Amino acid sequence: MGNAESPPAKKPPQPIRDAATLVLWRRRAGQLEVLMGERHGASTFMPNRYVFPGGRLDLNDYRIHPAAALNPVSTARLARCKGTGPRKGLALALAAIRETFEESGLRIAGPAMPAAKPAPAGWRTFCTGGLAPDPAALLYICRAITPPGRPRRFDARFFAAPAELATGELVPSAELDKLSWVTRADTEGLPLPGITQYVIANLEHWLSPAQAADPAQRVPFHHMLRGERQVDWE
Repeated sequence: MGNAESPPAKKPPQPIRDAATLVLWRRRAGQLEVLMGERHGASTFMPNRYVFPGGRLDLNDYRIHPAAALNPVSTARLARCKGTGPRKGLALALAAIRETFEESGLRIAGPAMPAAKPAPAGWRTFCTGGLAPDPAALLYICRAITPPGRPRRFDARFFAAPAELATGELVPSAELDKLSWVTRADTEGLPLPGITQYVIANLEHWLSPAQAADPAQRVPFHHMLRGERQVDWE
């Protein structure tokens, strides 16, 4: 037996963290444009990839008092999302708004409720001027879990919202650079994650009046099952 080497220890599986992404969209000259940016090359997760603003769900996303309720369509869709109750669904929508503000400088907000408590940590800059996040128009459109083997894994819920609701000027951040409004044609040749390509390809359909107004519309859920990519509908 002597000098036989021990097998390398298996790495523990990466935890899957809840996250939210916001697809801000607008129409220019009859074309659908979305806000995207490039993740910095030093980023642990998806370096140099072009993505929508987004990030991890934070405990303070449960504690902030929104300016309005999440709309019934998204609320109903999130209720069918396994492991997501109404409180968590709202917190995810608020996380998408917060992350978009932190990564792009754009703020979707309205007047804070008169009886609202002071903003918790992580929300204070956003809430300056007596404002609070307003998720009323966010549409829940997609869900995806990062495949195994990546440095970080997220259970990301994707929301879409009209750009006209956002105020402020585009400001690159420590996480997202080269912010710009792009059409689907503009993204050809860019290094995009697979799920980002999927969202861009389907966004026009999801935003059609019949789809966007239907709370019973099933939402695609991308994940891995027994080593193979799987798309379920929640």
